[in-house]
Amino acid sequence: MGRVTVRRPVRKISAAKDVRRPDALAAEEPLEIRVCGKALAVTMRTPGNDVELAHGFLLSEGVLTSREDVAVARYCDGVDDQGRNTYNVLDIALADGVAPPETGVERNFYTTSSCGVCGKAALDAVKLKSRFSPEKSEFAVSTGALSKLPDTLRAHQKVFSSTGGLHAAALFDGDGNLAVVREDVGRHNAVDKVLGWALQEGRIPASDVGLLVSGRASFELVQKAAMAGIGLLAAVSAPSSLAAELADENGMTLIGFLRGDSMNLYSGEQRVLGLVSGKDG
Repeated sequence: MGRVTVRRPVRKISAAKDVRRPDALAAEEPLEIRVCGKALAVTMRTPGNDVELAHGFLLSEGVLTSREDVAVARYCDGVDDQGRNTYNVLDIALADGVAPPETGVERNFYTTSSCGVCGKAALDAVKLKSRFSPEKSEFAVSTGALSKLPDTLRAHQKVFSSTGGLHAAALFDGDGNLAVVREDVGRHNAVDKVLGWALQEGRIPASDVGLLVSGRASFELVQKAAMAGIGLLAAVSAPSSLAAELADENGMTLIGFLRGDSMNLYSGEQRVLGLVSGKDG
């Protein structure tokens, strides 16, 4: 398995000093995801939890609905110039009766670490229909528990502490306890990893937890949460207009700018406990 950090020499310059020293960088390597031997996608990711990533990716693409849908996941091919396995090619064999991805919605299937929907064959294919309605989620959490989540998440970001270069995603319960945390150079990969964990643990639909992300809430992250049946998405940074629109359309709760005791609630007020009557202005 590839390293999650890489040491590189750096020249650190400031008003007080000019020194050369080693620096820890977040590793970024390609992962080719194959389904039944057929190449489906290549994503730039931080090595680690690749099987979870593939499971979460295929869940969010509407291919998988449970862990029983996968017969076996195995690394294959990919070797370096010395013949060693790079662990950068992962093949997912589907169980009997599970339909492979529809060719009509295939991507050009190269995704960078910052964009997970790049290359969709058609824009209409982006709005996938979830088999697990997030609107039915009865999950609820208090404003007090929400306000503690960013600091709790940061405390669990081990690789971020040494590199400063990773996104994080987590699933949390109604008391604000984190069930799982994953880091990656790509925010959509971090979400795929936690969703893949939930799928492997038999917790899909994940209607009893919320999803927390360390950055902004994009359209795709709302889409991924919806595909897993998650009713609440909280982001430390801003949501996009399309993310807010999709959350509202799916009956989801969307929270942005979650920082300390401050947060913006864009939709789904019923899942946030402890709210007082709001005032305009």
